[in-house]
This record gives sequence, structure tokens and C-alpha cells, in this order.
Amino acid sequence: MSERFEAIYQAALAGTPASLTFEAEGTAYVRRFCPEERLILLGGGHIAQPLCRYGADLGFAVTVVDDRPSFANRTRFPEAREVLCDSFPHALEVLKVRETDYMAVITRGHRYDADCLRILLSGTFPYYLGMIGSRRRVAGLFRLLEEEGFSRTLLDQVHAPIGVAINALTVREIAVSIAAELIECRRKDTPRRSRETTLTTQDIDLPLLEFLARDPAPKALLTVYAASGSTPVKPGAMMAVGQNFRTVGTIGGGCSENAVLKDAYRLIGTGQRRCVTVDMSNDVAAEEGMVCGGKMKVLIEDVGE
Repeated sequence: MSERFEAIYQAALAGTPASLTFEAEGTAYVRRFCPEERLILLGGGHIAQPLCRYGADLGFAVTVVDDRPSFANRTRFPEAREVLCDSFPHALEVLKVRETDYMAVITRGHRYDADCLRILLSGTFPYYLGMIGSRRRVAGLFRLLEEEGFSRTLLDQVHAPIGVAINALTVREIAVSIAAELIECRRKDTPRRSRETTLTTQDIDLPLLEFLARDPAPKALLTVYAASGSTPVKPGAMMAVGQNFRTVGTIGGGCSENAVLKDAYRLIGTGQRRCVTVDMSNDVAAEEGMVCGGKMKVLIEDVGE
């Protein structure tokens, strides 16, 4: 088992996706491990400030690019993973756009937008590419790019005008509309129903993977594989426990975890596995403050050394 998690851990360190297949109650489930997505903001103006904050809150690794020192600095963007004060063409060359990237072209002018699009449309196309501007301005720029030889099919993949149409007017409202479109794009292929066999939670917990792959102590792994009603976590949440009572990861915290920890400790070193249901709607749960009102199915398995 540790070899499987070592492979997943190495993939996570390399920034590449991986997956784990396991069986519970006669059904095969897939838990994906997807690298943190980059959100690259080309332009450090007023919209970029709240968008950087919202993007970071949503789990994106945000990079902000602007060629003006007064705009491209840590004071304006404390939540950013990286701030580049550079020309847009050179910054894009340095960043090496990936197919998994999310790009927002929100520069201060038509000329800079065009420069960015020419580079992005000529190279690796990101997972999301949006450009700010009115419909008239966008149409004019697209006509220009078509005349230069860029295909309409490629241009149609650009989200422009950027953002979900929510009649946004203020800077923060526009940033919210863009963040909403990022979520819409990110989740378009994510299973919505709790009974899907490809689990909803797909994030990477490096300390958990390292514990499972590298720590030689006997341990048990808890994986939420189904949920109904209101629950603190979605299917795919994972947690590991060791004989020394060390825990890494979470399946919701509080009573939802305590309800299955005893079972997990008992399984360590036995080579066994079992499925348990955590009911957060019964009377005992209510007395203990478990007010979610849903149910989680958890696979507990001894993962050995």
C-alpha cells in the first residue's frame, strides 16, 4: 500500500495528477489527486486586487503580472503566490503556460490585451482563458486577430467578455463574476451527486500523502466514499491515524471523526477493512452537537507499514 501512496506523493510533488482506485461494498471508487491550479492575472489594476483575494480563497495559486512597480508589488497583493513586475510578453515566456492554467487578461488597455492574446493563442492554450472588455471592444479585437490569421474556433474558446453575466457594476462585483466563472469552469466535469463512483473531493494534502507513503509506523486510512444530506465534507475526504494517536488529514472534524476513530484504532495492524456509516441526524448525534443532519459512509482500512 505504501508503494501506491509513494507514487501518488511523487506525482503531487511533480505537479501532475494521480488517482487511487479502491473497493467498498462491492463498488469500485476512484479518488483523484489534482494539482493546485495556477490563476494568472495579466494586469494588476483595481479588479485584480479583489480577484486575487477571491482566487486565493478558492484554492488557486495566484500569480499577478504587471509592468508597473506601483501595481506589481506585495503590498497590493499579499495573497498572491507570486507577483511579477515585468512586461506581459516576457512574463508569459517565464511562466510557461500550462494546459491546466487559468488565465485572466485584465490589462489596462486594448493594446496590451491584444499582445497577451497573440501569445496565448499561439502557444499552449490554458484550461481557462478570459479577457475583460465590452462586447463591442471584444468583437473589434477578435476581428483584428482573425485578420491576422487566428482561427474563429480558437477565439470562441476565450471567455469574453469575462465573467458570469450578473449585471456587475462595481470593481468587487466584477471580480465576483469572474470568480464565479472560474468555479463554473473548474467544476464542469466534477461529479455532482454523492453516489458517483468518481469522488468529489480531488485536492492534494501533501502531509497526508507523505505520512501514508513515508512513515513506517502502522496506520489506518479513513476515506469518505459516499455522503447524503448535509455533511461537513464531500466524498473523497481522507484521514490517516497511527498507533501513537497521530492523525493527519480530516473527514470533517469533531464528532464526525470521533464516531469512527475507535474503529480505526482497532483495525491498525490487523490487515482488515470495514465500512461504517456516520449518522449525523440521530438523537445521540444531536445531543453531541452534530447538527449537519446527513450521513457519511467511511471506509476504514489497515494500510500496514
